[in-house]
Amino acid sequence: MKMALRNIAAYKKRTIVTVLLTSLTTALLVFASAWMDGSHQTMIKNAVEIYPGYLQITGKEFRDKPSYEHLIFDSTAIREKLADMEGIALLAARFESFVLYSADEKAVGGMLTGIEPEKEAGLSRLSASLQSGEYLSAEDTNQVYIGNELAKRLKVGIGDEIAFVGNGADYSFAADNLIVKGIFQTGLYEFDTSTAFLNLAYFEKIMAATNYATHFIVMPEHPEEVQALAAEIGTALGKEYAAESWRQIMAQLLKAMQMDSIFGYITLGIFFIVIFFVITIYTLLTVYSRIREIGVLRAIGTTPKQILGMLMLESALLAVVSVVLGGLLGGVVAYYFHLNPIPMSGFEEQFKQYGLAVSAIPTAFQPLAILRDMLVMFVLSVLSTLYPILKINRYRPVEAMRHV
Repeated sequence: MKMALRNIAAYKKRTIVTVLLTSLTTALLVFASAWMDGSHQTMIKNAVEIYPGYLQITGKEFRDKPSYEHLIFDSTAIREKLADMEGIALLAARFESFVLYSADEKAVGGMLTGIEPEKEAGLSRLSASLQSGEYLSAEDTNQVYIGNELAKRLKVGIGDEIAFVGNGADYSFAADNLIVKGIFQTGLYEFDTSTAFLNLAYFEKIMAATNYATHFIVMPEHPEEVQALAAEIGTALGKEYAAESWRQIMAQLLKAMQMDSIFGYITLGIFFIVIFFVITIYTLLTVYSRIREIGVLRAIGTTPKQILGMLMLESALLAVVSVVLGGLLGGVVAYYFHLNPIPMSGFEEQFKQYGLAVSAIPTAFQPLAILRDMLVMFVLSVLSTLYPILKINRYRPVEAMRHV
């Protein structure tokens, strides 16, 4: 140990260059991992929480055949069965129906959805997306909460009247006049162009849908355990219903995230290979400059095994110092951008193609992930010095001492 420390202090230039190279590499790896994890977490959270929700319950065939034939025909039974289930933070019903809106001479097709306003505020970002007017309440009757782009198409504002026609749940003719109570803007053009919401209690009356629902939304107490909760709910409700997490509901988004992860890991893999060879070449050069010193050590009786141990110990000590410095630097940068998300104003339109309304992305500050990256860089750094050390250790004492 003393000799290894003495050598580290004696070769200051080599020590400084090695520490700088490995530290910066570690910091870049920590930040790259935090950025990739943070962007994926943000996109998923954003896409799920705007409207779809973490978990949906539907009739068994509703997902493949979304018609009135496959509705949930007993909402009360669903509520009673799931009332005491652990892991459910919030449960609310929705009823979606396509209708034709009209105001003066304007007519636009879109979705009219009955929601439970107070519960919906905890399940999605509808209430938080309020642009003008007021959000719905449980006492509302013909008050409608409408997307800002739909309001523009119909040329209506707060307090104006719009009419709609559609089919009730029993296929009867349904129509009513609605007063615009609030206008929302989620940032998703298609959604804001085609959707409006009513208090579910009033919706059920005018659409002949009492105790019916197209689906239920479930907010898990622990969103990361949603898959297990979906399976538990599916078992509790039986084969008549389907409980699916956002992973099934938003399969296209999940696939896009997986593809992005694959390309991210390929990029990091190439990055690792380049760094591995850079450190190997640099170590090879620095170790070759010490051939004469090693030849002397061999001549006075030091065994190849002892020399190998000394050089590996030097390498390990430098690697420890480097990855700790790099981990701290990368961690600080990741933590800063975790608190101050990176603006992504230039990519908003691309995000919207995947149903995302993202204007800034924070990095993911995860201490365990930082420790993982530091460990990877430590192993990589030590391995990259192994070949040069083994190669030089094969020289015979006389042969090694001839080097200048």
